[in-house]
Amino acid sequence: MTTNVETLSDQRSEPTSSRWISWLAVVVLIYLLLAGVGAIGDGFKAAAGDNARELFAFATNPLVGLTIGLAATALIQSSSTVTSIIVGLVAGGLPVSIAIPMIMGANIGTSLTSTIVSLGHVRSGTEFRRAFAAATVHDAFNFTAVAILLPIELLLHPLERVSEALAGLLSTDASLDMDSVNFMDTLLAPASEILEASVSWLPGPVWTGVALIIIGIGTILFVVTAIGKILRRVMVGRAKRIMHASIGRGPVSGIASGAVITVLVQSSSTTTALIVPLAGTGVFSLKQVYPFTLGTNIGTCVTALLAATAIAGPTAEVALQIALVHLLFNLLGIFIIYALPFLRGIPPGIAKTLARLAERSKLYVVGYIGGVFFALPLLMIGFSQL
Repeated sequence: MTTNVETLSDQRSEPTSSRWISWLAVVVLIYLLLAGVGAIGDGFKAAAGDNARELFAFATNPLVGLTIGLAATALIQSSSTVTSIIVGLVAGGLPVSIAIPMIMGANIGTSLTSTIVSLGHVRSGTEFRRAFAAATVHDAFNFTAVAILLPIELLLHPLERVSEALAGLLSTDASLDMDSVNFMDTLLAPASEILEASVSWLPGPVWTGVALIIIGIGTILFVVTAIGKILRRVMVGRAKRIMHASIGRGPVSGIASGAVITVLVQSSSTTTALIVPLAGTGVFSLKQVYPFTLGTNIGTCVTALLAATAIAGPTAEVALQIALVHLLFNLLGIFIIYALPFLRGIPPGIAKTLARLAERSKLYVVGYIGGVFFALPLLMIGFSQL
């Protein structure tokens, strides 16, 4: 008994003693995230000069933008990473009208992880059906949100207009301090100087800019992966306690807990992957999981908003605008779909149908993953060329 008590004591004291080191690492990684986003913006400015918009002429069709966001997130498996990169692209000259469909696509692509996690229950028919439904309800909601909001956005531009107005207000307030003390400029100057010096040997501004973009994207990929591992190690136990304490208390609490946990672990993919096994084993029902996954959509917006603070100067406002688009899209999607009774049942209905098909034959799973995350993007690009 004494040995067991001592072991438990050691297990409790070890996380406590290493907690400060873990949080210091998180601070350093956040700094690197900001530097990486800044490098992408600087790189596109250097490579494209004053003709940055022409660089993205191939993506003038919104379907191509949607496809880029979907495919990139499906491959990288982090909407936080993709949206951070998009913030950098917008700062470098990517039109907001093209970036908005990219943001929507990123929301769809991020749900591949939880679908793959559900395959861990494939040997048990009932468990697999529950797990697959819990995983695909996220996909179904994001598809429904895009199907409703993208046509509205193309016709009336509500997200672009509201985010532009909000960014103008927020950046105006912030610029009083930014112009006077240049806080972010000063904070990121050492990293910018090191990065620029590391590629200064390259011939011409185009190659220098391309190198900065590659370094920026690589840095973001590294940071999001590393920070996710650290935060999962430090916070997962606490996150699971929050889940058990709040998910079953109603939709508002479920949405809030999904958002909070996603902020803690900095990955909606990780958060939904945590809930899928619990749904598969019957701890949570699809009705309880549904609002929780909506909360993860809100929580994942924090990274893009944080990344936008790395942008200073004339492009700071537009970078903040696209980060706000991400938040507004998810909030509006929840308000329209979940708040309206005749739309609320569509995503879980789709998820239940997919789960029944998947339980019947695993070929449906292969077809779903291959079709949604690989064949669909190719078809959308093909249709966009017609």
